[in-house]
Amino acid sequence: MEPGKDRRTSSEAHRAAYAAAKAAPAAHKPRLITSHHAREQVHGAGALGRFNNALAVAITKSVGTMWAAYVFTLLALCSLPAVISATGWIPTGFFPSWLIAASLISLVAWVAQTFLQLVLLPIIIVGQNVISASQDARAEADHLTLTSLHEINVQQLQMLTQQRELLQQQREILDLLRQQEMPH
Repeated sequence: MEPGKDRRTSSEAHRAAYAAAKAAPAAHKPRLITSHHAREQVHGAGALGRFNNALAVAITKSVGTMWAAYVFTLLALCSLPAVISATGWIPTGFFPSWLIAASLISLVAWVAQTFLQLVLLPIIIVGQNVISASQDARAEADHLTLTSLHEINVQQLQMLTQQRELLQQQREILDLLRQQEMPH
């Protein structure tokens, strides 16, 4: 790999914007990008894409709540008595070990296939929503910081330009003074 070569893979538009920002940093304006802005990239910006995004977000918001987790827990527990009675699950000591093992296998299958799937789904979505909200909050905070740093940089560049102009004027004055001191 060559030193200084960019190793990132990015779109042509991003590379062009990156080059423009490097070439004219004072002209660059930081943008705030949140998860809301990224929705168009998933299903597109057309009417069907907007519908798909809206439907997915509505379902995610309704299923991704702790209330949904509580409802799903109750729903899963409703089927537990049927699993217990269908398998004849009973305490140890009265029946052969193979019957108890079959009953435990049915109970484990119920936990894995019903309870965990129904209950963990909304809890995972809630966690993802929390993470997404924290990422959006971080993006907003970073945007404010970057905007401030950008404005400071623009001011510094303006000051450097003014200093360069003053130095040029001072050089011109010094050159004039030297020319006046020289004998003709």
